[in-house]
Amino acid sequence: MLIRYVKTLVAFPILLLVLSVSSAGEEAGLRFQSGENGEYRFDTGVLRGVLQPSGKAQGLASVVHVPSGIRLDQGAGIFSYYRVLATNKRYGAMAWDWPSTSKLLPDGAVEVSRPAAPDRPFELIAVYRWAGPATLDLETTVKACEDLDDFEVFLASYFHEALPSPYVYVAADPDAEGKPGFMLAVKSRGDWQMSPRDDGVLGMIRDGRWRKEPYPVNWVVMPQMAAPLCLRRSTDKSLGVVVMSPVTDCFAIATPYEGETHYSLYPSLFGRDIQAGQTVKARARFVVTTEASDRDILTLYQDYIRQRIGR
Repeated sequence: MLIRYVKTLVAFPILLLVLSVSSAGEEAGLRFQSGENGEYRFDTGVLRGVLQPSGKAQGLASVVHVPSGIRLDQGAGIFSYYRVLATNKRYGAMAWDWPSTSKLLPDGAVEVSRPAAPDRPFELIAVYRWAGPATLDLETTVKACEDLDDFEVFLASYFHEALPSPYVYVAADPDAEGKPGFMLAVKSRGDWQMSPRDDGVLGMIRDGRWRKEPYPVNWVVMPQMAAPLCLRRSTDKSLGVVVMSPVTDCFAIATPYEGETHYSLYPSLFGRDIQAGQTVKARARFVVTTEASDRDILTLYQDYIRQRIGR
């Protein structure tokens, strides 16, 4: 459905934007820089902040959109690993509290590794890499030490109150006569909302993993997503933060309602059995946009998927 829909878009203007961003990124030599206390600083010209604040594995923090001066993150930051789950199971409380090591890679990316332990039989490795001045790619690798059933990595991003309005790209938007569209998460639909990839993943959502302490959640199931694509916007829609993933790598998108004070977005990665000794990967992208229409965002997603297929 997504491919048929996106093919009808007029892609030329936004492709120029994407190409100019990629070129600018290459010229700027986008890289993380090692800082004090295990931090990695960045200043792309569009975004400025730190990865691994004070050496803690909490993703991007103190992120400022340089042209507007607006702070984008809060709390545990952007692209932080939160809950790690399997069939009726939760591994620990928050993955950002697990021991980790990090290193700067030769191309300026940062690799963060969380080793296996008796209570978590897998290694979790993250690579954060700039794809452009306003675009960050995250690759998540899991190395299983034993069989993991319906394994899930719940990836969290917590944004500033300047971005109160969450949208998920769904296959049948009830606010758009059942057509594909970006559905606003309004409170009347529930406090905590999750759009699955298809009916086949509902068993994972409801198998008991989300009833585990701390902070159990009773998700309200929303219309199926048309693609793993979601965003938050400022009230005037001039500034947006977009999170996306290939459909093979993400089986659900979750968010609280508009204005709820977590101001968060959560893609659920993997959603599959992983056999002992197997290594699997999932990808996600974070993009900051200005004055972007729904059409522009869909075209950004299409371009991202083309890049993934080309690798």
